[in-house]
Amino acid sequence: MKRHTTLSAICLALLFTATAHADEKGFTPLFNGKNLDGWVQHGGKAEYEIVDDTIVGTSVPKTPNSFLCTEKIYGDFELQVDFKVDPLLNSGIQIRSNVYDEDKVLKTKDADGKEKKIKVPAGRVHGYQVEIDPSDRAWSGGIYDEGRRGWLNNLADNKAAQKAFKQNEWNHYRIVCRGNSIKTWINGVPAADLKDDLTSEGFIALQVHGVGNHPEKVGKQVSWRNVKIKELKPEKKK
Repeated sequence: MKRHTTLSAICLALLFTATAHADEKGFTPLFNGKNLDGWVQHGGKAEYEIVDDTIVGTSVPKTPNSFLCTEKIYGDFELQVDFKVDPLLNSGIQIRSNVYDEDKVLKTKDADGKEKKIKVPAGRVHGYQVEIDPSDRAWSGGIYDEGRRGWLNNLADNKAAQKAFKQNEWNHYRIVCRGNSIKTWINGVPAADLKDDLTSEGFIALQVHGVGNHPEKVGKQVSWRNVKIKELKPEKKK
């Protein structure tokens, strides 16, 4: 009986290992754990540094939102990342986002289906943002349209996702973009489910929100680790 139990334990261990490796298949790290090669900062002057294989962003006074952006552009992908944020600091992860050297006019539609134009100033990072929100409303995992239309999919009616956020602890995001679909999960709990086709590709970015001149918010930090991406093939049109 002892030998049978041992063999069973070994088989279970091998199965777990194989499953873990399968989950990692196809993912590429976006952060090498040593430096910020492949990233560039836009927007404000928040500080970004590497501490123990982690990217740490620190808020500074009198500067706008800051973004540490990948140099590479992504379209359809699955992004996974762990994050931890100070309760006084707002943050987010930009996806399919862009910044231009000159003013840009984008065409979209309002809630009534009428066409409207959005002017994005030169140098302004804009695009979909997966919110990191440690406030009482707990909308972490919701989708905000940075620099353009505001909230697209908040979590006001998603109590399960609100409760999934862990204050002062590491949290895990899974973000899947394919075609006009953007879906998010926080610690394994479904959060946002958005259909939107304004932007099909752009960079990934880590945001440190501007804190104005509020001394209690200066020097607060948000950290990211295990940042990895799997590029997906576009779905075939039926």
